[in-house]
Amino acid sequence: MLSAGTGYTREELDWLEAEWAYHLHGRTSSLSREDFQRITVWGAQGVPADAIVNAMEAFFTRRAKRPRPRSFVAMDHLAKDVDKAMKLRLALDRAGTPAEKGAWDAVKEPLRADLRARALFGDWKRLQAGAPAPDAPGFLEHYDAERKVFKELVAMAEARLGEAAGPLREALGARLAEAELKEGTLVWRRAWDHHWSRIVCEAWGIA
Repeated sequence: MLSAGTGYTREELDWLEAEWAYHLHGRTSSLSREDFQRITVWGAQGVPADAIVNAMEAFFTRRAKRPRPRSFVAMDHLAKDVDKAMKLRLALDRAGTPAEKGAWDAVKEPLRADLRARALFGDWKRLQAGAPAPDAPGFLEHYDAERKVFKELVAMAEARLGEAAGPLREALGARLAEAELKEGTLVWRRAWDHHWSRIVCEAWGIA
């Protein structure tokens, strides 16, 4: 079901609100009228919800490095990052199969030497590059296949972290609690999966 003409499902809109609260450290639990309008525009333009989430991460990572970050933030501040994300997706679509070998060479050992992990990485990148448009036939099936391969790669990478995964899990759990996400809910699980996958990939240098 679409929510109030945003172009996103109720679940996607809840996810965007949760991610916004996550990055604002729980200072707000809902979108302002202006933020909602900005999302509505992106939805009308066909911008996937995960592209907005990735833009949030890029923006807030950059913001954290500033000596005096602005105290007020709004969805409009993500515009450049959203545009960049969409241009990157378009470039990947035009390029076809990406240069998987070079990207995998940046992964840390011992995971880099794992042939199964490398094969999963290659399959994941090929599925990403060959994704059809969201309104094209077979998009959902393709997306499910891409997510399945990615989850297998993350699970393998997570297992290789061993005891180092414990503190990372605790830190993420605290951040989600700070954002006032109720553990076990659909939105909490989606937020957890998204951020945990990113944390595991960053730990190994998977990009």
